[in-house]
Amino acid sequence: MAIEVTTLDPRTDADEWNRYVERSAGTNPFFRAEALRLQADDTGSDVHLLAGFKGQESVGLFPVFEYAKGPITGVFSPAPHSWSCYLGPAMVNVDKLKQRKADRRTKRFLDGCLEWIDREISPLYTKFVASAEFDDVRPFIWNGYDVKPGYTYIVDLEGSEEDLLNRFSSDARSNVRNADEDAYVIEEGTNDDVERIVEQVANRYESQGQSFRLTPEFARSVHEQLPDGAIRPYVCRVDGEFLGGILIAESKTTRYRWQGGVKPDTEVDLPINDLLDWHAMRDGLRDGLETYDLVGAGVPSINRYKAKFNPRLETHYEITSGAFGVDFLVDQYQKHR
Repeated sequence: MAIEVTTLDPRTDADEWNRYVERSAGTNPFFRAEALRLQADDTGSDVHLLAGFKGQESVGLFPVFEYAKGPITGVFSPAPHSWSCYLGPAMVNVDKLKQRKADRRTKRFLDGCLEWIDREISPLYTKFVASAEFDDVRPFIWNGYDVKPGYTYIVDLEGSEEDLLNRFSSDARSNVRNADEDAYVIEEGTNDDVERIVEQVANRYESQGQSFRLTPEFARSVHEQLPDGAIRPYVCRVDGEFLGGILIAESKTTRYRWQGGVKPDTEVDLPINDLLDWHAMRDGLRDGLETYDLVGAGVPSINRYKAKFNPRLETHYEITSGAFGVDFLVDQYQKHR
């Protein structure tokens, strides 16, 4: 039976789409219809929810964003400069299939999605960033796309809490064990803390002369509109004062270190970021999650910090096609906005 690719409406079909998101092992909170609508509104793009079906059975999801500037049209997933976690395609109900059937289903689904994009949008440029859970990018290569690897660090949440801590580097273990627990509080914060975390990251980028386009308003909206626990603002306070935090995005199996964890603005004799990451991992282990994705392993200056949690290196992919320079035009548009 052939696979039919159709589109769902992000508003009227949101519940149906979210049911498929929840059945897929390769999705994260940014796949949900609420988050996709927010990304589209925040980036001035139109979102199309591509869904593949074999009869009545859902087989795949592929949210794509159409961005037009004059005669130039691009297709993106995630939305251009949305600062969301990975999107791209995700398969549904393939875990129990034999490899040959899984390969065939993935190819037919992606072929159908790419045909729809070419027929309905005809973009001059496309850019997809797939999650590490989606590793069969061969259909993109066979369709003439350029595929470039990216890297992230994954910590496996297994064993006891002591087992997890013992896998850290000696300085990370020492920072966690020797911190005076009476001197600080780490907790899940409020929507106001979401904004504080984003503003702290933005200030850090600005001090280094780099652009940062994630707005506090977008982050607050995602925290408000997604189900409880999908976005968790972990914060560190001393004497009630906010010193730092990280935003965690959580799927059924994984916690993603989405934003935050920058160097604190104040001098304090406390390993704030080590403690934040440790609490996020420890709580994920307690809740039965499988992995902690540190979201990125491509920046040498940051990798040294992330590597001390003894993660494993995992590959994800950036998939592009089309005219050189369109991505630059989108970049300039976002800076103007």
